[in-house]
Order: sequence, then structure tokens, then C-alpha cells
Amino acid sequence: MKTKPALFLLLAATGLLVSSCASTGGTASAGGIKPYPKDTCIVTGNKLGSMGAPITQVYQGQEIKFCCKPCTKKFAANPAKYLADL
Repeated sequence: MKTKPALFLLLAATGLLVSSCASTGGTASAGGIKPYPKDTCIVTGNKLGSMGAPITQVYQGQEIKFCCKPCTKKFAANPAKYLADL
């Protein structure tokens, strides 16, 4: 029965450690990547998730999210056009 309190303390300490490492929105993550601030595709403006799982890429330290694979190609052809919206 002595293991239950020890297990509880271990889980509580782990929770504190994980929560202290969490990112506070709007700042660069631990890897220096800026989080994507929108809930829509950078290319089409479609709601992320409306066409399946969103696709995430990092471009010059900025996380970018797309609604579908064809949007990644459109972005790659002219990134400056789409980054202006961020």
C-alpha cells in the first residue's frame, strides 16, 4: 500500500514538469519555430480540418498549416504572397 502515495507524488511531479514546459501562445517554441496563429489554411482560407487532417510545414522558422496537399505546392510557388497574410 505504500506504493500508492509514491506513485501519486511521481505523477503530480511529472504533471508540474510538463506544464512548466508548455508554450505560451504567440512566442517561438523550444525549437525556435513560431506557431501558426490562424485556424484556416494559409492558401485557401478553408477551415483547417475541413478537408481531412491539416498538413503542417515549417518555412523559415514559421509554422504553416494547409488544408490539403495541393495547397503546399501553391505555397511553395509563391511563399511571399501567402506569408503577407500572417
